[in-house]
Amino acid sequence: MPDGILVVNAGSSSLKFSLYEVAAPATPRRSLVRAMVEEIGPSALFIHEGEKQPAPAARDHVGAIAHVLDWIGSRFPGIRPVAAGHRVVHGGPDFWAPVRVDPGILSALEALIPLAPLHLPHNVAAIRALAAAHPALPQVACFDTAFHAGQPDVASRFALPAEFAERGIRRYGFHGLSFEAIVRDLPGVMASTGDGATLPERLIVAHLGNGASLCAIRAGRSVATTMGFSTLDGIPMGTRPGAIDPGVLLHLLQREEMDAAGLTELLYRRSGLLGLSGISSDMRALLASDDPRAAFAVAYHACHVARAAGSLAVALGGLDALVFTGGIGEHAVPARAAIAAHLGWLGLDLDRAANDRHGPRISRPASAISAWVVPTDEEGVIVGHARTLLNL
Repeated sequence: MPDGILVVNAGSSSLKFSLYEVAAPATPRRSLVRAMVEEIGPSALFIHEGEKQPAPAARDHVGAIAHVLDWIGSRFPGIRPVAAGHRVVHGGPDFWAPVRVDPGILSALEALIPLAPLHLPHNVAAIRALAAAHPALPQVACFDTAFHAGQPDVASRFALPAEFAERGIRRYGFHGLSFEAIVRDLPGVMASTGDGATLPERLIVAHLGNGASLCAIRAGRSVATTMGFSTLDGIPMGTRPGAIDPGVLLHLLQREEMDAAGLTELLYRRSGLLGLSGISSDMRALLASDDPRAAFAVAYHACHVARAAGSLAVALGGLDALVFTGGIGEHAVPARAAIAAHLGWLGLDLDRAANDRHGPRISRPASAISAWVVPTDEEGVIVGHARTLLNL
């Protein structure tokens, strides 16, 4: 009976999962299936290949996990799950590498919930639910913050008294599993286009989606990133504003009498592309709209992504390559073109025809900076970590 690894990405009201067959080490990773439980609660839906079905058992994460395991068992009776890997948003100051979950690790993760109160509770809930359903199944936690371990203090510290850094108030950075996937896969993509198979020394990866951040990578290591202590910082996102003057927040708290709950709602759910346009948080909808507010939101996004790239180029001392990934980065042709238009001064010469067909190389041969479209593979990275950690 073939062995399988279950990959879990739990959100507040959703649970995405995929199943990978554990083949020989030389065999490429292969996802057998991807699906999700959406709207966890009384109206939960199970979604597979675009088809939606009621999932009445998925009233909470425990029920969602049970539904997923039952479905996998009936759909793939010949696959024996031997491990599970979880995407965990925040590793705090202590977890800078994947770990096998045990009761002590689980308690430590729960202690980190104040650092990511909108994400970590659901990550932990999925781990607990799977442990309850399959106590003997090894589980591995893979942290979105871990890729940024080792950043210099000038990149990771805030300009606050040292006591705050000692209490864990620092820039952590996120989307690390995505950045790790690009570092792993870009040399192969470059080789496929005849551009050699060596990772560029000075690389910026733009993970652009509903959540988004950029990372400056030197010799495969993160040296700076746009997200900071939380997933709110950096560039404008679907419903999050990105960097914002802290004075605005003080004003809202003190003068507008907005409480913490109202501020949380504003910053996480009402801002970003949605707030700018008043139409949608979805870049596809904005690009399809003829409303000038949509055009403004797209232009604002491009401007601020490009400004962030310029800042990260300073951290790298120059730039050799730029990679677009994530939902917007991989699929939104006009968004990539608008960003590239701001970066001509850095030497980026966009090949519009290549951009229209999604690359993989989207810069002209003579461009001083090569630009690429590379699909991210966070799940594959999690599978790799689980296999390494558990010797599978």
